[in-house]
Amino acid sequence: MKITVDMNLCESHGQCVFVAPEVFAFDDDDRLVHDAEPDDALRGKAVEAAAVCPVRAIRVEG
Repeated sequence: MKITVDMNLCESHGQCVFVAPEVFAFDDDDRLVHDAEPDDALRGKAVEAAAVCPVRAIRVEG
């Protein structure tokens, strides 16, 4: 599984962080950071995080 985030679209709403804190977080500058290739066991949370993103900046592939 590969996760990409379009940082040009991301507005740091943080919904993905609430849904999948194992995959998404904010750095010290309040910018979104993520695990680009998390374990497949986190697929459900990653897909849910992409679904709740209000600007659809997250893509889950593979």
